[in-house]
Amino acid sequence: MKSLTELVTPLLKLMPSPVPRRQERLRGQHAYADGIKYVMPVNSDDSPVLMAAFPIDKRAAAAALPGSEMRPFSLGGKGLLVVTVVNYKSTDIGKYIEYSLAIAITHGSRPAPPILPLLFQKTFKLGQFVVDLPVSTEVSVKGGKGIWGMPKHQANLDFVVTDSTVSAQYDKDGQLGCYIEIERPRPPEASPLPLKLAASNYCVFRNMLWKSDIYFEASGDIALGAQAKARLILGDAPGVEPLKNLHVGSKPVFTAWLPEAHGVLDDHFEAWFLTAPTEAGASTLKGGDMMDSVADLGQSQEWLAPPDRSRISGAPAGNTP
Repeated sequence: MKSLTELVTPLLKLMPSPVPRRQERLRGQHAYADGIKYVMPVNSDDSPVLMAAFPIDKRAAAAALPGSEMRPFSLGGKGLLVVTVVNYKSTDIGKYIEYSLAIAITHGSRPAPPILPLLFQKTFKLGQFVVDLPVSTEVSVKGGKGIWGMPKHQANLDFVVTDSTVSAQYDKDGQLGCYIEIERPRPPEASPLPLKLAASNYCVFRNMLWKSDIYFEASGDIALGAQAKARLILGDAPGVEPLKNLHVGSKPVFTAWLPEAHGVLDDHFEAWFLTAPTEAGASTLKGGDMMDSVADLGQSQEWLAPPDRSRISGAPAGNTP
C-alpha cells in the first residue's frame, strides 16, 4: 500500500509556481531602491530553511496584535507562534541569516473561522504578524525595514545543521534572544516533498501596518503532530519580550526542514495606517520603529560574532555553513 507521502507527491509536483507573472516579466530588469542595487526579481537561491510552529494562548496573541484589523489564526482553540529561520546563501545583498518570530493571523474586519484559512488563504488573508526579525547584516536591515517595513535589526545569529537536527540561535547585546532546534523530520533516505509556498508578512513600521509577500519553491521534509520534535527557548533580549506573554506550548504543531529553498520577495507591497477608536488610543499603539532607525544605515555585509552556544545546554556546536 502506498504511503500518504507517495500519494501526495505527484499532486504537489503539478501545482503551479506561486511566483506572480509580473515578477517573471521583470526578470533581468535593474532597480536602485533606497540606494541598494537589485536585479529583478528580488530572489534567493540554495537557501536552507528551518520552520516550527507552537501553540499559543489565542487571547494573549490578540492582545499582542496592534491596530484593529489582525486576528490570531485559530487551530484547535489555540493560536500559533511560527518560527522561521532562513540561511540566505545567494542574494543581491550578500549572505545573511533571517530569524523570524511571528504570530499566525488573518487580516480583515471580522474574525475568520478555524482551519478554513489554511484552505482559502487569499479569501481570509492568512499571514503572519512578525514580532521580531533579527538578521546578520546592516544592509539587510536597511533594505528590509526601510523598503518593506519589516522589523529587522542586526544581531548575533547562526544556523547549524547536523545529521539529526537543525538549530539556530539569536543573541542581542550579550543576551539570549531565542534558540530553536528541530529534529530533522524524516530519515535522509526518504524522498522529500516538493513544496511551492506563498506567505504574507504583516509588520509595523512608522505606526503603519505593512504587508509583503514572499514565494518559496523547495523540496523538504515535514513532521506533524506527535511526529514533530523541537525545542524552543526564549531569552531576555527586548525583541522577544512580547512573546513571553503568549504561554507558548512546548510541543510543536509542525516542523519543516527545507535544505535548498529558492525564494522571491515581491517588490509590490501594501501599507495601512494603524487606527484606534480614540486619539489617545492611537497614540499608544505599538507601531514599530520610526524612520530615524534606518536613515543613517549603510550597506555593510559584515556579520557580528556568532551567538554564545555555551548558554544552551546540549546545543550542537558548529559554524554556519
